[in-house]
Amino acid sequence: MAQNTEALSGKVALVTGAARRIGARIARSLHALGMDIVLHYHRSEAAARTLGAELELSRPDSVRLHQADLNRCLGFAGLIEQVRAFRGRLDVLVNNASSFYPTPFGDADEEQWEDLMGSNLKGPFFLTKEAAPLLRSTSGCVINLVDIYAERPLKGYPIYSIAKAGNAMMVKTLARELGPQVRVNGIAPGAILWPEEDPDDDFKEELLTRTVLKRAGTPMDVVHTLVFLVRDADYITGRIIAVDGGRTLQQ
Repeated sequence: MAQNTEALSGKVALVTGAARRIGARIARSLHALGMDIVLHYHRSEAAARTLGAELELSRPDSVRLHQADLNRCLGFAGLIEQVRAFRGRLDVLVNNASSFYPTPFGDADEEQWEDLMGSNLKGPFFLTKEAAPLLRSTSGCVINLVDIYAERPLKGYPIYSIAKAGNAMMVKTLARELGPQVRVNGIAPGAILWPEEDPDDDFKEELLTRTVLKRAGTPMDVVHTLVFLVRDADYITGRIIAVDGGRTLQQ
């Protein structure tokens, strides 16, 4: 039970895709709990710098930024070396970064496959591999942001759904590979944030009708689950928690 009462102050988290949306909420919340944060971003440099400055105002020298393309694994060693140089430790890796866009089956191409598999599957796998020695030394943990569409494919998004299904299996596989020192778990959000290409009202209404709680969730619903898995779930590994308002209970 020691981990349940132990503060996160002084520990270090690496959050991928941390500049915006759910990633930014995760970074803010872990920072507010006392963790130092390495913010990974790909193209959202301005947003990453704004977030980093915001967090530094509340606690100086508590944030580092690192740009990397998760499709290019050669850069991962440099990212983890920056984490090591920052505080000499890594306690939490949050694999949040993700590409998401439609790939209708008849039009899907190899470039889309490489991109979606890269950010959702290949990148998180090889980044975790690179981070494993640091995580083992702190008895740390990994949290993957999966998706309910790993279990129930989203029509028109076959490559994304396949990639997230692989990500879900990664949670279970790496829990076995990295145990007993490192716990690996996942979170599968449902209707938390609408895509940036905002869908029409009919789509939203139809989706929420098939959600038991009949409403969308918020990024903080994901954050609360993540904090539980990081701080309070010392005997949970290899599990994926759906934060979906009951969406996967229905067809």
